[in-house]
Amino acid sequence: MELGMIGLGRMGANMSIRLLRGGHRVVVYNREVAKAQELAAQHGAVATQNLAELVAALKPPRIVWLMLPAGAVTDEHITLLTPLLSQGDLLIDGANNNYKASIAHGEQLAAHGIKFMDAGVSGGIWGLELGYCTMVGGDTENFAQIEPILQTLAPPEGYLHCGPWGAGHFVKMIHNGIEYGMMQAYAEGFEILAASRYDVDLQQISHLWNQGSVVRSWLLELAERAFAADQDLTNLRGYVEDSGEGRWTVQEAIDLDVPAPVITLALQTRLRSRQDDSFGAKVLAALRQQFGGHAVHKAEE
Repeated sequence: MELGMIGLGRMGANMSIRLLRGGHRVVVYNREVAKAQELAAQHGAVATQNLAELVAALKPPRIVWLMLPAGAVTDEHITLLTPLLSQGDLLIDGANNNYKASIAHGEQLAAHGIKFMDAGVSGGIWGLELGYCTMVGGDTENFAQIEPILQTLAPPEGYLHCGPWGAGHFVKMIHNGIEYGMMQAYAEGFEILAASRYDVDLQQISHLWNQGSVVRSWLLELAERAFAADQDLTNLRGYVEDSGEGRWTVQEAIDLDVPAPVITLALQTRLRSRQDDSFGAKVLAALRQQFGGHAVHKAEE
């Protein structure tokens, strides 16, 4: 098949390479044109310099895949592409977008006769080698149209039609929420090990636990790699960003009256990691001093 790929960041570029290796024709565009030219020179993509050129290089009915940051950037590109595409063309949003935005995008494009699908893509920088687990939302007939692309991108049994518009991004949102909780559990466990009386090797333990234990996982394999490179993680700050999907998962749980304490606390812990000195913690220290005369640490200490 052939498709256009817009956005050649860490995932968009590697997805394009995997598709090219699978025999597909991939027309690429990136605001930094050099990235598109590099893919053309090294992997056989067709590089373009603007959106109009990308659309013109594809035969109707076209398939265009967006791998851009969620939110305003994706919104902008959908608006720019709408007058360039024709009725019957298919636009796929592969960003970690809010599923409600994906429903709105589907309705927006349908008014112009343009098909839409949302694709939650998991695999990160390892997807080129191992494949991308892909969660797709949209019409069944459109899913069938892009299935050869998904088969190339994903490992065996690694893609699924999850439902109508928004379903792909909804499932990916919950996937990321679960990821928050799993990562937090590993982080807390390894911190307890590191603080214990025993001189344990965290790389060896993470390797051990992946040999048949009930907590084995790919995340634990990645922990082993991290500890192998830096046992004490001395080169890292304990500052943790969040992409937004953990927040959306927590909000969805509240809206649906579903208790999700682990995911919620994992998100809150990430927020706490960005504070060098929490004002809330200062309030706690002050209250303990006031009611019990407990010792406090002065700021200069």
